[in-house]
Amino acid sequence: QVQLVESGGGLVQAGDSLRLSCAASGRTSSVYVMGWFRQAPGKEREFVSAINWSGGSPAYADSVKGRFTISRDKSKNTVYLQMNSLKPEDTAVYYCAARMYTTYNYDYWGQGTQVTVSS
Repeated sequence: QVQLVESGGGLVQAGDSLRLSCAASGRTSSVYVMGWFRQAPGKEREFVSAINWSGGSPAYADSVKGRFTISRDKSKNTVYLQMNSLKPEDTAVYYCAARMYTTYNYDYWGQGTQVTVSS
């Protein structure tokens, strides 16, 4: 089991920045990839970014490429999502998720943190 707790969401204006954090606990040694997803009202959940837990190989959705940066601090078992130049369309609940070495799916999810960007 892996437990994930997100933090760092809030209400900001367009053009501002936010940094989301996702603290992992439990069987973190078995984590392969950590990802960030988001879900806006009335829309399906979508992929935002992901990174290998061992470091490197970050991936981004086209909609956030060049504005968002994913990173991780293994010593703190924490993954970050630095979000710059935020746009109103970035408004959503942001979730972090963990994919284990033994599966192809993201099996563990956090409770989500709300990000609201006003125009």
